[in-house]
Amino acid sequence: MASSLFLCTFFILAVTTLTSPTAALILTLVNNCNYTVWPAIQPNAGHPVLAGGGFTLHTLTHQSIPVPDVHWSGRVWARTGCTYSGTAFSCASGDCGGRLQCNGAGGAAPASLAQVEAHHGNGDYVSYSVSLVDGFNVPMTVTPHEGKGVCPVVGCRAELLATCPSVLQHRVPAVHGPVVACKSGCEAFHTDELCCRNHFNSPSKWRESVYSNFFKHACQTKVTFAEENPLFRNQCSPPRGIKAIFCHGKDQPF
Repeated sequence: MASSLFLCTFFILAVTTLTSPTAALILTLVNNCNYTVWPAIQPNAGHPVLAGGGFTLHTLTHQSIPVPDVHWSGRVWARTGCTYSGTAFSCASGDCGGRLQCNGAGGAAPASLAQVEAHHGNGDYVSYSVSLVDGFNVPMTVTPHEGKGVCPVVGCRAELLATCPSVLQHRVPAVHGPVVACKSGCEAFHTDELCCRNHFNSPSKWRESVYSNFFKHACQTKVTFAEENPLFRNQCSPPRGIKAIFCHGKDQPF
């Protein structure tokens, strides 16, 4: 491998902080894909599960979920290719242990991931980000609703499955099935260098790789790795809600 090829990275597309109003914050999940997705929500430790942790979301529909009025944080992703076989439920990407309602369980990589933290800090902030740390399965963006100030849409609108490098392709069934997701370098190769483990678990050794550059260039968004400046942050207020949009095309409204 060329000496200029960096080995270890961590993909964060953007992080934004905004101020929440006194009214309840609403998390709305929107499916603009031309296929059904099965969103999943996993709270961080100590926080309640929202909407049972997962549900079905048909094409061109949405579901709005009240966020607790106290500090809450968690992650959101889309599962794809989900099927029932008798009483068994499974998904081709993002599966959370073979259940429709994840009930706090995490999802299987690779999957595009949104992270949300509500009602934190003295300003009652809401922060959100979109990350490809766990790879990619659907285009995904996050935006505040009716926020004021610097309130960017963050995430990746590009459809990466068609251009995913062969070594990163996640196929179901394996080998000859269709590409349902695109792995991170860590997920594909499980090396200490790409997974930032052991000897490489140090900010001085965290670098971009050819694999992270694929996501960076395809999404035309910022990749932040640990030795760079602190995470890109913006502030806006007051949002009435946060929208996580699956398949947010370039010509589609926010």
